[in-house]
Amino acid sequence: MTKIHSTAIIEKGASIGGNVHIGPYCCVGGNVELNDGVILESHVVVTGKTSIGAGTHIFPFASIGNSPQDLKYKGEDSVLEIGSDNIIREHVTMNPGTEGGGLITRVGNNGVFMVGSHVAHDCLLGDNVILVNNATLAGHVEIDDFAIVGGLSAVHQFVRIGRHAMIGGCSGVENDVIPYGSIVGNRAHLSGLNLVGLKRRGFSRDVIHDLRRAYRLLFSQEGTQAERIEDVADLFSNIEPVMEIIEFMGAESSRAICQPLLKDAA
Repeated sequence: MTKIHSTAIIEKGASIGGNVHIGPYCCVGGNVELNDGVILESHVVVTGKTSIGAGTHIFPFASIGNSPQDLKYKGEDSVLEIGSDNIIREHVTMNPGTEGGGLITRVGNNGVFMVGSHVAHDCLLGDNVILVNNATLAGHVEIDDFAIVGGLSAVHQFVRIGRHAMIGGCSGVENDVIPYGSIVGNRAHLSGLNLVGLKRRGFSRDVIHDLRRAYRLLFSQEGTQAERIEDVADLFSNIEPVMEIIEFMGAESSRAICQPLLKDAA
Protein backbone atom coordinates (compact mmCIF):
# COMPACT_ATOMS: atom_id res chain seq x y z
CA MET A 1 0.00 0.00 0.00
CA THR A 2 1.30 3.44 -0.95
CA LYS A 3 1.88 5.76 2.04
CA ILE A 4 2.19 9.53 1.66
CA HIS A 5 2.82 11.67 4.74
CA SER A 6 0.35 14.49 5.32
CA THR A 7 3.11 17.13 5.07
CA ALA A 8 4.40 15.93 1.67
CA ILE A 9 3.54 18.00 -1.41
CA ILE A 10 2.64 16.01 -4.54
CA GLU A 11 1.93 18.15 -7.58
CA LYS A 12 -0.93 17.28 -9.93
CA GLY A 13 0.26 15.04 -12.76
CA ALA A 14 2.85 13.08 -10.77
CA SER A 15 2.73 9.32 -11.39
CA ILE A 16 2.97 7.29 -8.17
CA GLY A 17 3.32 3.51 -8.33
CA GLY A 18 2.26 0.87 -5.85
CA ASN A 19 3.79 0.45 -2.41
CA VAL A 20 5.56 3.83 -2.65
CA HIS A 21 6.46 5.54 0.64
CA ILE A 22 6.79 9.34 0.65
CA GLY A 23 7.90 10.76 3.98
CA PRO A 24 7.47 14.10 5.76
CA TYR A 25 8.09 17.34 3.86
CA CYS A 26 8.99 15.69 0.55
CA CYS A 27 8.18 17.59 -2.66
CA VAL A 28 7.32 15.69 -5.85
CA GLY A 29 6.85 17.59 -9.12
CA GLY A 30 4.06 17.16 -11.63
CA ASN A 31 6.27 15.50 -14.28
CA VAL A 32 7.82 12.98 -11.91
CA GLU A 33 7.29 9.22 -12.16
CA LEU A 34 7.89 7.11 -9.05
CA ASN A 35 7.70 3.41 -9.84
CA ASP A 36 6.65 0.61 -7.49
CA GLY A 37 8.36 0.40 -4.13
CA VAL A 38 10.22 3.71 -4.29
CA ILE A 39 10.97 5.16 -0.84
CA LEU A 40 11.49 8.87 -0.25
CA GLU A 41 12.57 9.61 3.29
CA SER A 42 11.87 13.07 4.71
CA HIS A 43 12.74 16.36 2.93
CA VAL A 44 13.49 14.82 -0.47
CA VAL A 45 12.89 17.00 -3.55
CA VAL A 46 12.17 15.25 -6.87
CA THR A 47 11.28 17.57 -9.71
CA GLY A 48 11.60 18.10 -13.47
CA LYS A 49 10.92 15.39 -16.01
CA THR A 50 12.31 12.65 -13.77
CA SER A 51 11.58 8.93 -13.57
CA ILE A 52 12.78 6.76 -10.68
CA GLY A 53 12.85 2.98 -11.04
CA ALA A 54 11.27 0.42 -8.76
CA GLY A 55 12.77 -0.14 -5.34
CA THR A 56 15.03 2.90 -5.31
CA HIS A 57 15.50 4.37 -1.82
CA ILE A 58 16.25 8.09 -1.46
CA PHE A 59 17.37 9.59 1.85
CA PRO A 60 16.74 13.05 3.39
CA PHE A 61 17.73 16.27 1.66
CA ALA A 62 18.56 14.72 -1.71
CA SER A 63 17.81 17.04 -4.65
CA ILE A 64 16.82 15.06 -7.73
CA GLY A 65 15.92 16.55 -11.12
CA ASN A 66 16.55 20.24 -10.53
CA SER A 67 17.99 22.36 -13.36
CA PRO A 68 21.55 21.59 -14.54
CA GLN A 69 24.46 23.66 -13.26
CA ASP A 70 25.30 24.71 -16.80
CA LEU A 71 25.14 28.33 -17.95
CA LYS A 72 24.23 27.14 -21.45
CA TYR A 73 21.03 25.55 -20.16
CA LYS A 74 18.03 27.61 -21.27
CA GLY A 75 15.18 25.58 -19.83
CA GLU A 76 14.98 23.01 -22.64
CA ASP A 77 12.75 19.97 -22.05
CA SER A 78 15.28 17.47 -20.76
CA VAL A 79 15.08 14.23 -18.79
CA LEU A 80 16.60 12.44 -15.80
CA GLU A 81 16.17 8.66 -15.78
CA ILE A 82 17.12 6.71 -12.64
CA GLY A 83 16.93 2.93 -12.70
CA SER A 84 15.74 0.43 -10.11
CA ASP A 85 17.07 -0.58 -6.69
CA ASN A 86 19.43 2.35 -6.26
CA ILE A 87 20.45 3.76 -2.88
CA ILE A 88 20.67 7.56 -2.95
CA ARG A 89 21.91 8.95 0.34
CA GLU A 90 21.67 12.36 2.03
CA HIS A 91 22.43 15.55 0.08
CA VAL A 92 22.97 13.76 -3.24
CA THR A 93 22.26 15.89 -6.32
CA MET A 94 21.35 14.60 -9.79
CA ASN A 95 20.52 16.87 -12.73
CA PRO A 96 18.74 16.27 -16.06
CA GLY A 97 20.38 16.60 -19.47
CA THR A 98 20.92 19.58 -21.75
CA GLU A 99 20.58 20.27 -25.45
CA GLY A 100 24.34 19.91 -25.83
CA GLY A 101 24.32 16.36 -24.49
CA GLY A 102 21.26 14.64 -25.90
CA LEU A 103 18.76 16.03 -23.36
CA ILE A 104 19.11 13.09 -20.97
CA THR A 105 20.99 12.05 -17.86
CA ARG A 106 20.72 8.32 -17.23
CA VAL A 107 21.56 6.33 -14.07
CA GLY A 108 21.44 2.52 -14.21
CA ASN A 109 20.32 -0.04 -11.64
CA ASN A 110 21.66 -1.15 -8.26
CA GLY A 111 23.89 1.88 -7.77
CA VAL A 112 24.99 3.39 -4.46
CA PHE A 113 25.37 7.16 -4.25
CA MET A 114 26.79 8.13 -0.88
CA VAL A 115 26.41 11.39 1.04
CA GLY A 116 26.99 14.55 -1.00
CA SER A 117 27.81 12.88 -4.32
CA HIS A 118 26.82 14.68 -7.54
CA VAL A 119 25.73 13.44 -10.97
CA ALA A 120 25.77 16.36 -13.41
CA HIS A 121 23.88 16.95 -16.65
CA ASP A 122 24.17 14.46 -19.51
CA CYS A 123 26.06 11.83 -17.48
CA LEU A 124 25.45 8.20 -18.47
CA LEU A 125 25.99 5.68 -15.68
CA GLY A 126 25.75 1.90 -15.94
CA ASP A 127 24.65 -0.64 -13.34
CA ASN A 128 26.22 -1.26 -9.92
CA VAL A 129 28.11 2.04 -9.96
CA ILE A 130 29.25 3.43 -6.60
CA LEU A 131 29.98 7.09 -5.87
CA VAL A 132 31.54 7.39 -2.42
CA ASN A 133 30.96 10.42 -0.16
CA ASN A 134 31.32 13.75 -1.98
CA ALA A 135 32.44 12.22 -5.27
CA THR A 136 31.44 14.61 -8.06
CA LEU A 137 30.90 14.09 -11.78
CA ALA A 138 31.04 16.99 -14.22
CA GLY A 139 28.79 17.03 -17.27
CA HIS A 140 28.83 14.36 -20.00
CA VAL A 141 30.77 11.79 -17.93
CA GLU A 142 30.24 8.13 -18.85
CA ILE A 143 30.74 5.41 -16.23
CA ASP A 144 30.34 1.73 -17.07
CA ASP A 145 29.10 -1.10 -14.84
CA PHE A 146 30.71 -1.86 -11.46
CA ALA A 147 33.01 1.18 -11.45
CA ILE A 148 33.71 2.87 -8.12
CA VAL A 149 34.57 6.56 -7.66
CA GLY A 150 36.28 7.15 -4.31
CA GLY A 151 35.37 9.83 -1.81
CA LEU A 152 36.19 13.49 -2.51
CA SER A 153 37.14 12.66 -6.10
CA ALA A 154 36.23 14.91 -9.04
CA VAL A 155 35.76 13.71 -12.62
CA HIS A 156 36.31 16.15 -15.51
CA GLN A 157 33.59 16.64 -18.12
CA PHE A 158 33.49 14.14 -21.02
CA VAL A 159 35.70 11.61 -19.19
CA ARG A 160 34.89 7.92 -19.71
CA ILE A 161 35.43 5.39 -16.91
CA GLY A 162 35.42 1.73 -17.95
CA ARG A 163 33.81 -1.29 -16.30
CA HIS A 164 35.21 -2.47 -12.97
CA ALA A 165 37.54 0.55 -12.71
CA MET A 166 38.49 1.90 -9.29
CA ILE A 167 39.07 5.61 -8.67
CA GLY A 168 41.01 6.17 -5.45
CA GLY A 169 39.83 8.76 -2.95
CA CYS A 170 40.71 12.44 -3.45
CA SER A 171 41.60 11.91 -7.12
CA GLY A 172 41.26 14.51 -9.86
CA VAL A 173 40.33 12.56 -13.00
CA GLU A 174 40.87 14.44 -16.25
CA ASN A 175 41.52 11.53 -18.64
CA ASP A 176 39.70 8.33 -19.63
CA VAL A 177 40.17 5.33 -17.32
CA ILE A 178 40.48 1.90 -18.93
CA PRO A 179 38.19 -0.96 -17.85
CA TYR A 180 39.61 -2.80 -14.80
CA GLY A 181 42.05 0.04 -14.17
CA SER A 182 42.90 1.53 -10.79
CA ILE A 183 43.89 5.18 -10.56
CA VAL A 184 44.85 7.63 -7.85
CA GLY A 185 46.26 11.12 -7.45
CA ASN A 186 45.91 14.75 -8.40
CA ARG A 187 46.08 14.78 -11.34
CA ALA A 188 45.21 11.09 -11.35
CA HIS A 189 47.40 8.42 -12.93
CA LEU A 190 46.92 4.70 -13.46
CA SER A 191 48.35 2.75 -10.54
CA GLY A 192 47.67 -0.72 -11.99
CA LEU A 193 44.59 -2.91 -12.28
CA ASN A 194 41.69 -3.06 -9.84
CA LEU A 195 42.82 -6.48 -8.60
CA VAL A 196 40.74 -6.38 -5.42
CA GLY A 197 37.58 -5.72 -7.41
CA LEU A 198 38.40 -8.44 -9.94
CA LYS A 199 38.85 -11.03 -7.21
CA ARG A 200 35.69 -9.97 -5.38
CA ARG A 201 33.66 -10.32 -8.57
CA GLY A 202 34.86 -13.82 -9.33
CA PHE A 203 37.31 -13.33 -12.19
CA SER A 204 39.50 -16.41 -12.53
CA ARG A 205 43.21 -16.41 -11.74
CA ASP A 206 44.00 -17.10 -15.41
CA VAL A 207 41.96 -14.12 -16.62
CA ILE A 208 43.58 -11.84 -14.03
CA HIS A 209 47.00 -13.11 -15.13
CA ASP A 210 46.17 -12.32 -18.76
CA LEU A 211 44.94 -8.87 -17.80
CA ARG A 212 48.17 -8.15 -15.95
CA ARG A 213 50.28 -9.28 -18.93
CA ALA A 214 48.20 -7.19 -21.29
CA TYR A 215 48.44 -4.16 -18.99
CA ARG A 216 52.24 -4.35 -18.88
CA LEU A 217 52.42 -4.58 -22.67
CA LEU A 218 49.91 -1.78 -23.29
CA PHE A 219 51.73 0.67 -21.06
CA SER A 220 55.34 -0.30 -21.73
CA GLN A 221 57.76 2.27 -23.16
CA GLU A 222 58.41 0.34 -26.38
CA GLY A 223 56.82 1.49 -29.64
CA THR A 224 53.80 3.75 -30.07
CA GLN A 225 50.49 3.28 -28.29
CA ALA A 226 48.86 2.26 -31.55
CA GLU A 227 51.51 -0.42 -32.10
CA ARG A 228 51.13 -1.73 -28.56
CA ILE A 229 47.34 -1.89 -28.90
CA GLU A 230 47.69 -3.86 -32.14
CA ASP A 231 50.18 -6.29 -30.57
CA VAL A 232 47.97 -6.91 -27.51
CA ALA A 233 44.90 -7.40 -29.70
CA ASP A 234 46.75 -10.09 -31.64
CA LEU A 235 48.07 -11.85 -28.54
CA PHE A 236 44.84 -11.81 -26.50
CA SER A 237 42.15 -11.88 -29.17
CA ASN A 238 40.23 -14.63 -27.31
CA ILE A 239 40.36 -12.99 -23.86
CA GLU A 240 37.19 -10.92 -23.54
CA PRO A 241 38.24 -8.56 -20.69
CA VAL A 242 41.48 -7.71 -22.50
CA MET A 243 39.61 -7.01 -25.73
CA GLU A 244 37.22 -4.81 -23.76
CA ILE A 245 40.19 -2.63 -22.80
CA ILE A 246 41.39 -2.58 -26.42
CA GLU A 247 37.96 -1.49 -27.66
CA PHE A 248 37.76 1.18 -24.95
CA MET A 249 41.16 2.62 -25.86
CA GLY A 250 40.28 2.62 -29.55
CA ALA A 251 36.91 4.35 -29.18
CA GLU A 252 36.46 7.98 -30.14
CA SER A 253 36.86 10.32 -27.17
CA SER A 254 37.63 13.96 -26.47
CA ARG A 255 39.89 12.95 -23.57
CA ALA A 256 43.23 11.16 -23.56
CA ILE A 257 43.74 7.77 -21.89
CA CYS A 258 44.90 8.00 -18.29
CA GLN A 259 48.52 6.73 -18.16
CA PRO A 260 50.60 5.14 -15.39
CA LEU A 261 53.70 6.73 -13.93
CA LEU A 262 56.82 5.10 -15.34
CA LYS A 263 57.32 3.03 -12.17
CA ASP A 264 53.73 1.65 -12.41
CA ALA A 265 53.96 0.59 -16.06
CA ALA A 266 56.42 -2.23 -15.47
